[in-house]
Amino acid sequence: MGKGRLEAFSDGVIAIIITIMVLELRIPDGGKLNSLWPLWPKFLSYILSFVYVAIYWNNHHHMMHAVQKVSGGVLWTNMLLLFWLSLIPFATAWMGENHFTLWPVVVYGLILMLSAIAYIILAHCLVSLHGKDSAFAQVLGNDYKGKLSVGIYAIAIGLSFIHPMISFALYALVAAMWFIPDRRFENRQTTSAEK
Repeated sequence: MGKGRLEAFSDGVIAIIITIMVLELRIPDGGKLNSLWPLWPKFLSYILSFVYVAIYWNNHHHMMHAVQKVSGGVLWTNMLLLFWLSLIPFATAWMGENHFTLWPVVVYGLILMLSAIAYIILAHCLVSLHGKDSAFAQVLGNDYKGKLSVGIYAIAIGLSFIHPMISFALYALVAAMWFIPDRRFENRQTTSAEK
């Protein structure tokens, strides 16, 4: 089965997710610069979420270019990833609207963690399809960074009960870890192109 439709559909869903998030940003009351100040929690939530969605799009793009084919199982695990990503605008708006209070920050973290788990499941489904000895499996390796991210999300969710901003800082830390696209797949493409 070809991978083109999966990539096109995923790109479209991710574009809609970003559009929904930006539409949640409301125009401030008044025309003075200080009228922007009450919006800082919403804008900060938006920035972090935009970065996360961009990271997923970048890494998904690189991963899909490294595979040769997809299967029905891959299509469904990709849909699972898109499902969790589609909840990011809701959690972003809730967290920003409520100034990073406990439950919005916890729900935001759960959605991030479940998105990361879905991405790991998708990667492992692709390994199963291509074989454990395939070039894709070798490039993916043990995916320590993906597993570390899930662990940090779990810790951050627990720390939300101490102070939600600690969790927000840990969510930003994970985003910083992934800000540069996953070089494993990019390096494989460069090596393949040189041969």
